[in-house]
Amino acid sequence: MIEVARWTEEAGFKGILTHTDNASLDPWAAAQLIIENTETLVPIVAVNPIYMHPLSTARMINTIAFLYGRRVDLNLVSGGFARHLRAAGCTLDHDQRYDRLAEYAEALRMLLGADKPVSHRGSHYELKSAALSPALPPDMTPGFFMSGASDAARNTQERLGVTRLAYPREIGTYQGPAPLHRGGVGWGVIARDTAEEAWAVARRRFPIDRQGEKIHDFASAGVQSRWHQNLSEDAVAAGAEENAYWLYPFRSYRAFSPYLVGSHAEVAGLLSRYFALGVSTVVLDVDGTLEEADLHHTRIAFDLVGGKES
Repeated sequence: MIEVARWTEEAGFKGILTHTDNASLDPWAAAQLIIENTETLVPIVAVNPIYMHPLSTARMINTIAFLYGRRVDLNLVSGGFARHLRAAGCTLDHDQRYDRLAEYAEALRMLLGADKPVSHRGSHYELKSAALSPALPPDMTPGFFMSGASDAARNTQERLGVTRLAYPREIGTYQGPAPLHRGGVGWGVIARDTAEEAWAVARRRFPIDRQGEKIHDFASAGVQSRWHQNLSEDAVAAGAEENAYWLYPFRSYRAFSPYLVGSHAEVAGLLSRYFALGVSTVVLDVDGTLEEADLHHTRIAFDLVGGKES
């Protein structure tokens, strides 16, 4: 984790995402570790309402700002694994979880931006004269992201006015002007000087794995997330087909995102097409096979696009 965080910062990227579910390390502990071992990198902490009250989240943000003088951003998630939701006693349906997520964010913003105690009574949360001490400095106010691909997720995005992160489908899937406006995308990137070099790395890291495909199919049956369902359908249809937009790592249960594979110029060309659809943020997949060279080559591809932040 420390190595990847340092590589990310040295490659010129701005932030790093920490995940949250029942099988992951605590995202706040991970964020603290990242902060302690970097200079400016901003952890984007995944926040799921089933794990923490908005007042507790506000206190965590405030504590990190006070102790380290560093900001964290937030990625709001509603939870997509049915067994994880059951373990936490969550009985809300898909759309109800997004309603709760929106109220969670609104309560959190009240707490972070208030200069005096605030009260709130909603469908899911109540605050009575709650306040942070000391008050959060304005320059430590987190940026807000959220995850999701369903209609409920889009409605929540509009309600909150935040950047919505999702795993993108193949570019030909999208129609109309700027269908990914104010959107963020997540994928892995394997770029090298030539396409041949890139694909040699890709095939070595993600060989054909029939057992992994079976595990993916079994695990997908218990996933409620729309993005996961969409990618699963696409990945089954694509099989092991090799294209610049590559789904086999996802199909074989080795990654949770698509991959872009090719020369620097090929990856940059595909990036440009996604940016033209309205994408404003890219989150890179960091799996257990990541090498420092990957971030270096990815940075080259991003720089070829020109004028875009990463």
